[in-house]
Formats: sequence, C-alpha cells, structure tokens
Amino acid sequence: MNDTSIKLTFSSIKYLKFLLIIALTGFIAAISLAQDAKPKSILLHAARVFDGDKFRTNVSVLITDGYITQIDSRESFPLNGNMTIIDLGDATLLPGFIELHAHLSYQKVPAETVLKHGITTIRDLGGPVHKPFGGDGRLRVLTSGPIITAPNGYPIPILGDKDIAIAVSSEEEGRKVARELINQGSVIIKIALEPGGEKGAPWSAHHDHHHEIPNGGHNNNHHHNQAKHAASHSNQTWPLLSEKIVKAIVDEAHKNDRRVTAHIAEIKGAQIAIDAGIDEWAHIPCDIIPQHLLEKAVLQKVKLITTFDTLSKCAGASHNASTWAALGGEFLYGSEIAHPDIPWGIDAQELIYMKQMGGMKLNDVLQAATSKAGQHLNIPLLGTLHPGAPADIIAIKGNSTDNLKKLEYPDLVISGGKIIVNNF
Repeated sequence: MNDTSIKLTFSSIKYLKFLLIIALTGFIAAISLAQDAKPKSILLHAARVFDGDKFRTNVSVLITDGYITQIDSRESFPLNGNMTIIDLGDATLLPGFIELHAHLSYQKVPAETVLKHGITTIRDLGGPVHKPFGGDGRLRVLTSGPIITAPNGYPIPILGDKDIAIAVSSEEEGRKVARELINQGSVIIKIALEPGGEKGAPWSAHHDHHHEIPNGGHNNNHHHNQAKHAASHSNQTWPLLSEKIVKAIVDEAHKNDRRVTAHIAEIKGAQIAIDAGIDEWAHIPCDIIPQHLLEKAVLQKVKLITTFDTLSKCAGASHNASTWAALGGEFLYGSEIAHPDIPWGIDAQELIYMKQMGGMKLNDVLQAATSKAGQHLNIPLLGTLHPGAPADIIAIKGNSTDNLKKLEYPDLVISGGKIIVNNF
C-alpha cells in the first residue's frame, strides 16, 4: 500500500467519524425535541379545594396542555420529570370566577387587571360585538354586542348609541339586528326595558355612574352635560320596546341557540319580559316587583344576575332578592365591572350581599360564580375543577371561608394552564 492509499484511508475514516457524530447529534436533538413536544404538566397541592360543586380537603389537581386531567388524593399522582409541582400548603384552590355582567370594552377596563384579580371569564353586556376570545393566558371575553332598545330608549338618552345601543322600531328590525349580532359573535342578546326614574338607580339623576367617557378620559363639561341630560329624563318615561318586538327578538335568538337578557328595573319592564319569554334579568330590579310577577318569572326558569353592589341604593333590591330566594329563583354572579366603586376583578361585597340579601349559603354563592355560571354559558365544565375542564384556576393563602375579601387578591391565577400570578 503506497502513501497515497494510506492518506485516502485515513481521510475516509475521519469523514465517516464526522458523519457518525452528525447523525448522533441529530438523533439526540430529535429525542430532545420529542420530549419538549410532550405537554408540560402542573401538579397543584392544596389543603382545601372548591371544585365548583363542593369543598374537598387534601386533594391535588393535575393540569396538562391547558386542561384539568385529574383531581385526586396527593398520593395518587406518580411524579415524573415533565411535571411542575406547586405545593400551596395551607391554601384554598378554586375555579376562576365568571363575571356575567360587565362593561369592559366600553369603559376601557384593562383585561389583564381583571384577570389578575380572579376573574378568568367575563361576559361584556353593551359594547362592541366580537367573537369570543381568550382563555389561553388571557381573560376569556364573551360579548352581547350593543343593547337593543326602542328609538331614543335607554341607554341612548344618556350614552348615545355608538357601540353601545341599537334602536329598532319593528318586529322585522328586531329579528334582523338579533341575527346580525349573533353572526358577528354575540353569545347572548341584550335588550333594554327601562323607562327610568327609579329611586336609587345608578342611571337616575343623582348618580352618574354610567357617564364615563368611552375613551377613559375625564371631561368635566361632558359629565355635567350628561348628568343634566339624565336629570332631565329622571321624571320622564323613556320609550320601551313593545311586547311584540321583544317576542320577535326572543324567537330569533332562540332559533339561533341564544338566550336573551333584559335590563329591567321596575314593574312595566318586568311584565313585558315575562310575557315575551325573556331568559335572564341582567339586574336585580331596583323597584319592588309584585310577588305574582316574580312567581311567573321563577316558573319560567328565568335566571337573575345579582349586581347587588351596583344597585345597593335601590329601594326594592333587598325585597326583590329575598322574595326571589323564597320562591326558589336562581341567582348567578355578576357585579357589573366598570361601575365606580366596583372592583376590577372579584367583588367580595357582591358575594357578601348574595349571602345577606339572597339568603345564600357559601357553597351556593361560589357555585353561582363558577360551575352554574359556566353551565349558563353552555361551555362544558367551565367553572369547575373536574377532568376535562379548562384549567382556569385561582388560589388564596389560608381559608377562603374566613374572609371573602381575600378572593379579590388571589395569590395564584392560572388561565388555560398558563400561570399569570404566583405568590406562593
């Protein structure tokens, strides 16, 4: 063998070694990528867990790929290297709260602030319409779109109609607008049945809660003019949609698998809503509603969104709540985020009023803000910590039953399996 042959042989061996190293490197990288592709899991341990239905002690919750995959005793979870373990210790774990009555987009409330304070799903009533989004590390936002009302009906005299109200004057128009809103993403249709003038109502002359400028600015002349405008209407009657038009809207919504919620504050609006088959009352009514009307609404399985905190100055709110509860009516949680003095997140005062005015036990209150609200939105398992549920979770240090105010400042917030706040 000559020198040239030896050199070629050595070169070939070096080249083969080089190819082997490249192949091994690629194989190791492929294994690493395959491991990384496996969904990361989070295992949460806590002293107590409210699973959307009841309290449980010393159980753990496993999150995989944005969903809850198991809830069981701590010992039942085999550990692996692809799992992040968070031991919360003496803490309370709950589903993220669902706010069913807010004015988030119209009042420019920051979604990330609401999420950090325990609300993981929000339903925006009266504002720009859009498709549902979020639930993936962002606040889940659903919308009704603008409120359907009578020409110059509430809220147009106070707020105008840009992105917040649409006036209709016939059954055909009502159906058309309902269809258009649904096609644009509305999850519920909202209508106004508000003649105005109820004592203590936020939209009456001595309150100007609704008079924020849509872009979040503060213009004193604007506030003065809006308050003056509201005052000029406080002793007048705003026009209402007729029962026939409301029935047409309800019929169109039901054909498209949507419910209808109504802003109701007094007897006439309640009567129209009952006769037209409205599914939900967006507020506890402000004026006292006769018991026979409340009985009819309960028999129709109407859901009542609480908003006690917003309407706490109303003369009839407490009376209506106690009567509704005595009749077996169902409450669902809503605090009307965006009103002044209402927290941009969980409203502990709302929860307290639900216990006091609605005569509800703590479990019932928490269900109204979690599992029952999720069922009402027709989103499977939302508001629960059951297997298959979206991993929207909050936690507080200590026991939530000791002080509901703690819920306004959760120490852990998870949206769609992504950790947003972690103070543990």
